[in-house]
Amino acid sequence: MTEHLPTLVEIEAAAQVVYREFAPTPQYRWATLSQRLGADCWVKHENHTPVGAFKIRGGLTYFDQLRQRGEMPREVMSATRGNHGQSIAWAARSHGVGCSIVVPRGNSVEKNAAMRALGATLIEHGDDFQSSREHAIALANARGAHMVPSFHADLLRGVSTYWWEFFRAVPALDVVYVPIGQGSGACSAIAAKLALGHDVRVVGVVSAHATTYADSLAAGRVVEAPVTTVLADGMACRVADEAALQVLAPHLDRIVQVSDEEVAQAMRMLFADTHNVAEGAGAASFAAAWRERETLRGQVVGTTLCGGNVDSTVLSSVLSGPA
Repeated sequence: MTEHLPTLVEIEAAAQVVYREFAPTPQYRWATLSQRLGADCWVKHENHTPVGAFKIRGGLTYFDQLRQRGEMPREVMSATRGNHGQSIAWAARSHGVGCSIVVPRGNSVEKNAAMRALGATLIEHGDDFQSSREHAIALANARGAHMVPSFHADLLRGVSTYWWEFFRAVPALDVVYVPIGQGSGACSAIAAKLALGHDVRVVGVVSAHATTYADSLAAGRVVEAPVTTVLADGMACRVADEAALQVLAPHLDRIVQVSDEEVAQAMRMLFADTHNVAEGAGAASFAAAWRERETLRGQVVGTTLCGGNVDSTVLSSVLSGPA
């Protein structure tokens, strides 16, 4: 699968597509986070994109590739827990394409509102992402719409730009922690590392309550796993993507599993130390680094606040928890 990863030339071209919409996001070495870890802790702030998460980069390049091939559809369909849907809705609106998004019942109220504000028609179906995904595929087939997957080479082109920015800005990075939902973030970190010839270690992070990627990598095949996380909805995947596994297996240093309690603690620490809001999946990277802090002393550690789209009621509950 590595032959399908974007090359340096392709990532640089993708960056120009992304930068039509917004500038590179910042990365900062936060002194208090570094003090906590006993290491130089850098945060890549993908919560500073126009949709508050990294996914928008992939949506922009996915649609740009459709345009270049002369394959722009009249309608797109996709499934999401929120950030991928905002990405697709943003890009579809930019190209004048109709957009319908399937979300699970009980999905984030504020992510749903954001997708509607971007022009998407929302369809509620199923109790988890996988059920929504299967329904979206069936609807796309029935309506003749173009189904946008959650993992695809044209999405990786765009998502890779954020790791390309990070590795170029902080070339001394020893290790980065990358949350895994459907795999585009982690595979893009690997793509940027390979494209730049960087020797940074890439550590995957999964929810301890959604372990399909950890289980599948251990087994060498796709292993379905139940999803019980209530906080890390961006990592709430029941069935791993085979193509993503082919990229991750030879290149991930290891996998770390973090609980909802650890994610909540990381959300509180990120807010206290940076005054940035992290959603569950957006805090998982630092949660994993915090768990492994004893092994990180003296290193240059990269974490990603990959999304800040958490409902106000959830954030209030988390922040009122133990310090």
